[in-house]
Parts: sequence; C-alpha cells; structure tokens
Amino acid sequence: MKNNNNNVEQQPKQEFLFDGINYKILLIGIAVIALGFILMSGGGSKDPNVFNEEIFNFRRIRLAPTTVLIGFGITIYSIFKKSK
Repeated sequence: MKNNNNNVEQQPKQEFLFDGINYKILLIGIAVIALGFILMSGGGSKDPNVFNEEIFNFRRIRLAPTTVLIGFGITIYSIFKKSK
C-alpha cells in the first residue's frame, strides 16, 4: 500500500503583488488624480455664443494639472516602493 500523505496536495499560499502600504499609497494617488480632474471641471457658459473668461483662471490652468501630475507621481512611487 502506498502512503496517502503524498497524494494530498497542498495549496500554495496566495500572495499579493504588493504589500498593504503600497495599496494604501496607490489609493491615495488615485484620489489625488480624481481631485485634480474635479478641479479642472466647470467654467462653462450656459449660452454658447457668450465667451466665459472663467475657463482661464488659476485653478484650471495651474492648480488642477499640477495636482494630477502629483497624483501620478504618488502612484508611480507606490509601484516602485520596495517591500521589506
């Protein structure tokens, strides 16, 4: 008779690609990117024949794109961060 202990297959332990801190940093980065896109929205005019200068204010031209780039930097950092 054969030993049945060899027939029992052990399931390998499932491991995530990153650590928990990497996922937290990634979610923060995604939230910052979403905030940047929210800051870019708005500034339209109800009448298409009327030009609205609001589209060229500081928030939409400087702050929102900078926020999106910072968010992309955070997500890239979370991918490259080494686990201990």
